[in-house]
Amino acid sequence: MRESELQAAATILGIADVQILGYRDQHLAEVSPDAIRPQLVAILRHHRPHVVVTYDPQGGHGHADHVAISRFTTDAISAASDARWYRGDDFPHQVQRLLWTSPVLAWDDPPPPRMEAEPGIDFLLDISAQKSVKLAALRAHRTQHRSTARWILGKPRVDQILALETFRQAWGRPIDSPPADDILADLDID
Repeated sequence: MRESELQAAATILGIADVQILGYRDQHLAEVSPDAIRPQLVAILRHHRPHVVVTYDPQGGHGHADHVAISRFTTDAISAASDARWYRGDDFPHQVQRLLWTSPVLAWDDPPPPRMEAEPGIDFLLDISAQKSVKLAALRAHRTQHRSTARWILGKPRVDQILALETFRQAWGRPIDSPPADDILADLDID
């Protein structure tokens, strides 16, 4: 069910390639890094992203799967750039920027008086033009309806919440004047 919801949300967002690694929901923390690392490294080397987004080391709100994927993603990014890992795979690839969920989120109550002044918000993106697509993608996750309603859709300022995305930079090229409004700013884009 969760996989079909993810596929539906990806289709709404225009994402054609979703790779399901086959791990059980709520059991990711039990997976050995040696099992998941080569899978994630292969994906990174194949797609060669400039930016990767994952949860912060606390998993955003402490969910064990979110903590685990943060740890596994960070490990894989490091391994993907080192030719000594998995020789014979695609060429090594260095991700230029790793972003985490920020410590202040658009749906926090009460909202901060000035989101741009909050520490840990290194990127503040106005996605007003995409909020209807974001809403449709959120609604595609039917099994998550209660959480989505509690954190986003049930709030009186839902339009403001849907119009923002916030990220914290874990590492990458320094940001001149945070928060920036473009996650690709100052990167070497071929």
